[in-house]
Amino acid sequence: MGSCKDPKPNCGFIEGPIIVGAGPSGLAVAACLSNHGVPSLILEKSNCIASLWQHKTYDRLKLHLPKQFCQLPLIGFPEDFPKYPTKQQFINYMESYASHFSIKPRFNQAVQNAAFDSASRLWRVQTQDFEYISRWLIVATGENAEPVIPDIHGIDKFKGLIRHTSLYKSGKDFRNQRVLVIGCGNSGMEVSLDLCRNNATPHMVVRNTVHVLPTEMFGFSTFQIAMTLLKWIPVKLVDRILLLIANLTLGKTDQLGLRRPKTGPIELKAATGKTPVLDVGALSLIKSGKIKVVENVKEITINGAKFMNGQEKEFDSIILATGYKSNVPTWLKGCDFFTKEGMPRAPCPSCWKGSDGLYTVGFSRKGLSGTAYDAVEIAKDIADHWKTSKDCKSSVASCDSHVILLK
Repeated sequence: MGSCKDPKPNCGFIEGPIIVGAGPSGLAVAACLSNHGVPSLILEKSNCIASLWQHKTYDRLKLHLPKQFCQLPLIGFPEDFPKYPTKQQFINYMESYASHFSIKPRFNQAVQNAAFDSASRLWRVQTQDFEYISRWLIVATGENAEPVIPDIHGIDKFKGLIRHTSLYKSGKDFRNQRVLVIGCGNSGMEVSLDLCRNNATPHMVVRNTVHVLPTEMFGFSTFQIAMTLLKWIPVKLVDRILLLIANLTLGKTDQLGLRRPKTGPIELKAATGKTPVLDVGALSLIKSGKIKVVENVKEITINGAKFMNGQEKEFDSIILATGYKSNVPTWLKGCDFFTKEGMPRAPCPSCWKGSDGLYTVGFSRKGLSGTAYDAVEIAKDIADHWKTSKDCKSSVASCDSHVILLK
């Protein structure tokens, strides 16, 4: 990165932390900092807050957990929101949240490079047209920043439509089609359900083992029951209870081609971040044969796919329900706090703090409740330093949104 001594007026010192990402994680930590009287600046590559929710989710999406487990710090959901808010309700909540705390991200600022300058003891964050400098850098791009596109032999040959779930909106676009859905997680299941309800014929590829649990047990959220039990009994016993109830209510999923992992759902989530599927209706359609479960794909052909068992089928379209990944390694440089997969090396719950003023929020693999925890802890830690630090008396040309342009 260049020096702020360069003649170009595109370099500025940020009085508070720089936050990369204006999703729920970035908004949560900005709000908590504001509550401590600490200013911050959010850099967002898109043109809106919560761009993943606004632009890369399907229409029928609802929160899979009750709203009390998905609210951001300091302000909860409106009381009149349903137990499981819709996509648009969640977006409205985040927009209201940002407005309440006067959070005004700098949009269309794609971070290209961020590195710690050991000489000045400051973070230097370069976008396409500006360099931001601060004592603190908060990585809030999260676990789901970029879609995962699998490398499947022959995929370039297919003459039909191939679309990742980040671009899928509704099954209306696939009416009366035979659709191959690659992936059987929550997105794959829900997209298959949506396709069925729009008179498409989905064939869902099961690439790995998967835990399927009912969304609710005895009228209570399965997640709520699990969290309550974990306060009193070990995780392995909690998993046994959940699987016993799941087998009684849903039946043996192995018989449907959905083999369960040997590790229990909660233990697996904590160890790998792999979320169990919460059934919202797809399982009954699998049982009835309306959603076809197929083996892993060996090769994509011009008209369809060949499978590992030797079968070959024709399809009109392919949906990639293959998930998302972190993009941190593409822009955070000279730092070994993250793995090559873009996840913190430190185990939770201490994964929110690195060294030299580096913080992370939204990487705990605990969903929005983990994000809220991270945000609160980060704000407390930075606020302690903020109160004892001296005001920056750098040479000032002008100030806008806590950005001090340097001569």
